[in-house]
Parts: sequence; C-alpha cells; structure tokens
Amino acid sequence: MRKNGKPGGNSGVPRNRWWRRWGEETTSAYLFLLPSLVIFIVFTFFPAIYSVIVSLFRWNMPMKPAFVGFENYIYLFTDAIEAPIFWRSFLNTFYFAIGVPINLFASLMIALLLNRRLRGVGFFRTTFFLPAITSMAAVSVVWLWLFHPSQYGLFNSLLIDLGLPIQRWLRDPVLAMPCLIAIGVWYGMGYNIIIFLAGLQSIPQTYYEAARIDGAGQVSLFRHITWPLLGPTLFYVLSVGMINSLKAFTEIDVMTQGGPLNATTTLAYYLYQNAFQFFQMGKASAVAVLLFIMLFLLTWIQFRFIDRKVYYE
Repeated sequence: MRKNGKPGGNSGVPRNRWWRRWGEETTSAYLFLLPSLVIFIVFTFFPAIYSVIVSLFRWNMPMKPAFVGFENYIYLFTDAIEAPIFWRSFLNTFYFAIGVPINLFASLMIALLLNRRLRGVGFFRTTFFLPAITSMAAVSVVWLWLFHPSQYGLFNSLLIDLGLPIQRWLRDPVLAMPCLIAIGVWYGMGYNIIIFLAGLQSIPQTYYEAARIDGAGQVSLFRHITWPLLGPTLFYVLSVGMINSLKAFTEIDVMTQGGPLNATTTLAYYLYQNAFQFFQMGKASAVAVLLFIMLFLLTWIQFRFIDRKVYYE
C-alpha cells in the first residue's frame, strides 16, 4: 500500500523491501564502476594532484626536491632565457590549433559528399577512415619520407618535375609548422567524417522533403536544416579537436623534435623536454598545470559561449 506517493505506506515490510532493493541496485552499480573508478584514481586523478604538488618544488633529478612555492611559475614567465622559449611554445600551441577549423570544414564537406547514395560510397568511406586506425608514429615516419628535404623526397621530386626549387619542408622554420598542421588535418579527417556522417544520417528526411516542396534549394537546405540540426555534432568535433590539438605530441616528437629553432615546440612537447630530457620535474609539472588551466578555460569558453547556441531538439 502506498501513502502520499511514497513506497511502504503504513506497512514497514514494503518500505524495507524497497530500501533493500535500492541498496542492492546501488551496490551493484558501484561494483561495476569500481574497476574504472580505480583506474581513473590511480592513473588520472592522483597523477594530476601529484603534478600540482611537484610544481611547487625545485626538483632537478637526481637531486632531492626542495620546496620553492610558485618560483617555477615565476621562472617560466620572467626568466630572460626560459621565458622566450615558454612563450614561443605557448604561441606555437595555438598556431597548431589552426588546423582544427580547417579539419572541421574539410571533414564536413567530404561527409556531405559521402552521405549520398552512390555506387561504391562504402569504399570511399572506408578509405577516408583508414588513417584514424593507423598509429600516428607510423604515419609520421611515412610523412618524413614525403617531406624529405633532398631530391629523394616525394614532394621535392614533384617540384623538380615542375621545374621548381626544392624545399627544406620540416627543416625550414617557416614551413615546418604548416607541414605539421597539414598532417594533423589529414590524420584527423577520417574520425570526424564518420562523426559527421552519423550526425547527417540522424536528421529526419521529412524536413528536407517538406523544404523541397516549398522550393528550397541546396544552399537553403544546408543553411536552414543541416547546419542547425548538426549543431551538437559540430560542437563535439570542435571541442574534442581543440583538446587533442593542444596536447599533440607524437607527430612533433617523431618528425621535428620541436625544431627547427623551436618553431614546432608546443607546450606539450616543452613539458616532455623538461621532464624527460632535462629532468627538471618541478618546472615540467608547472608547465603541465598551466596546460591544464589553459585547456580548462578554453573548454569553459566553448561551453559558455558556443554551447548555448547549439540546437539539441
């Protein structure tokens, strides 16, 4: 019997039974979540907290750490030698992120083409998705050959055939970062195309049919139906793409090692250099904290000013 919409009413047995069932379901839920929760705490939460603590120490391995407060942060921003490298890495991080909107636009255009019912479209969908399941390290090795600065590199061979001078590509301070951006755009398109295809195919066709009856053209269909209803997908791709680009590491490590002349050193690679090449754990942890704050603020801005304009219905 129920009273006032609550289980159990005046009888204690149904209430106890309800609480017992709720307790069993809650316990089962936490037991299923426990492995993932342990992995998150051990490999994500604890290292993040530990990095914040280490950033307050001067720890140049193998020396013992010494507490210095915020000295590592002040050193990064004000030191005559270190500050220019830090700020160059900071700007390079956002320079590399230019590839995100380029990737978004190219992926969306290709997804619109692959969303049509054409013969062999499955083959092209698979072909575009292949880079997404390929190791970035292996891809970087292949691109190293393509961008080889001698006449044996594929792109330089094409330039020679066209009667143009060869380029140094990844060894040129001006061309190195655009080359990495191009590789990042190419590598990330496969995954984004699949996401966009899923978003496009979730839009009811009745909207398009009704608009065509009213005389809407392809541009109007895209502007008034596809673009608004694809808003959640666009927001997801933009958010994840920005996060991944700001912490890009593998392609930089394999292809340029941050060079030439720090032209491709981003904050993520700058962090790696300080931690595992120079063994300055305190300074590396300070860079990690600053990178986290930057990612957090950027994500908050996206949710604050872009998410409110997304149509979720």
